Amino acid sequence: KLRNLLFLCSFNACKHNKACKEVYERIVNKGKSKKLALIAVANKLLKQSFAIAKSGRPYDETYVSILPR
Repeated sequence: KLRNLLFLCSFNACKHNKACKEVYERIVNKGKSKKLALIAVANKLLKQSFAIAKSGRPYDETYVSILPR
């Protein structure tokens, strides 16, 4: 059920979330199917939501992760 909901949310994310839109367009431009691109967007949404929940910060569209090397 959760997977289905994430897939449905990916439709709206492609319209309104800049990062998700870029992922979708990049995958479709490579010649992959639109369904595969939507599944990738759903995966990105899941990763974004866990990062927001873990950090406790509000969503920031301009946030760039700085990982130690």
